[in-house]
Amino acid sequence: MTLIQLRQFVAIVDSRLNVTAAALRVHATQSGVSKQLKQFEDGLGFQLFTRRGRSLAALTPAGERVLDHARKALAEVANIEAVAANLRREEQGELSIATTHTQARYALPYLLSRLKKHFPGVVVHLAPGGDADSLARLARGEADMAIISTGGAVPEVHMALPLYRWERTVLVPPDHPLARQGTLTIADLARHPLVSYESSREPGSSLRRAFGAAGLEPEITLTARDGDLIKTYVREGVGVGIVAEMAVAVDDGDLVALPGRGLLPSCTTWLLLRRDRLLRDYSHAFIAGLMPHVPGNELRRALNDGVVPTHEPLHWQAWCKARAFNRTRPV
Repeated sequence: MTLIQLRQFVAIVDSRLNVTAAALRVHATQSGVSKQLKQFEDGLGFQLFTRRGRSLAALTPAGERVLDHARKALAEVANIEAVAANLRREEQGELSIATTHTQARYALPYLLSRLKKHFPGVVVHLAPGGDADSLARLARGEADMAIISTGGAVPEVHMALPLYRWERTVLVPPDHPLARQGTLTIADLARHPLVSYESSREPGSSLRRAFGAAGLEPEITLTARDGDLIKTYVREGVGVGIVAEMAVAVDDGDLVALPGRGLLPSCTTWLLLRRDRLLRDYSHAFIAGLMPHVPGNELRRALNDGVVPTHEPLHWQAWCKARAFNRTRPV
């Protein structure tokens, strides 16, 4: 058994049993991956996958058990490599962040630009997607961290650190009936088709819960992952837009922005980490910039010992003013 075999076995699983895709993932050839898999199974004395002709069909029960240990073994190897790099004070490496389009577009550019300034040798891999995509990437070990938002519930992961809170904003064209209305109610929104984020389709979404609490059902006519796309369709008259407040920009003056605070639940953006993974020094510095409301000693305990800080997160506007990237901050 070798590390190469473990890595390629996990890559096959994460590539949905597509050996060609797995080979691309680990920078190998398809024939090489197939050969390593055969040698791995021969060494173990049993099959890791069931076959359908020449294709892999599914993990065997034994393969499921091996997969769990293989992921843990590869995680520990990565931890050893991280410890060694930190002790050598290396300033080169990779940082993989799984997040939503909203966070990637509005929250992260400033801090990532500062990261690149202080650590030019770090390659950042930004993977925007839905909340479920980000959680899956973190679970599979494809991301060092994930940054997502929820409407109240704490994400059920290894460690969830609150970054900031934000509100929703209702967007309509100037000639829309709601543009001339004073205080909005859920009933007002229920009378119009809505254009909202993809997560609004989920039965347990905070938007649907807000309507349900009022005994109403939202008419969601179009969903998208990107706030800019939502604004595009609002301009086309498709429906009333529901976006994160950070997605409303100065150049959106052709739309009327109506506050959603008190109308729809507040949201919290979370930094999600795995307790079984050690982070590089540049990741610590980046996280310090994400959490300006947490004193250095508390953040150190959170990242090194898994003790979640008790400080309440800032509101979006206050967070924008307080965030900073300081590579000398003790973490």
